[in-house]
Amino acid sequence: VRLVESLGFLVQPVGFLRLSCSASLVLSSFLPFTLVFLSPVKGFESVSVSMPDGRGAYYSPSVKGRFTISRDNTENMLYLHMNNLNTEDTAMYYCAKGAYYTNYPDTPQGQGTQVTVSS
Repeated sequence: VRLVESLGFLVQPVGFLRLSCSASLVLSSFLPFTLVFLSPVKGFESVSVSMPDGRGAYYSPSVKGRFTISRDNTENMLYLHMNNLNTEDTAMYYCAKGAYYTNYPDTPQGQGTQVTVSS
């Protein structure tokens, strides 16, 4: 599955944005996907997990209540709606195939999306 993330964003604190990720494979509707970010300390950390049916999404404690993950299986698209952003959300974000609830043990295939939260 080839994953292509949206272009980078610069947003002010408490702002919002939507990341998108396009999957190349029609069968991606049957796969879970994880949004990860690159932490300078811990490597690739999980932000949110989307299950194939869109139910039971996982969110890391730092984003729970602020971020919402969704998917459009008819368009092979994954979205991360990010609200009430703060400077700690600044990172490179990637889509990854599979369900990972702590760290992603590999290097994501896509180019990633740079999110910068700054006033």
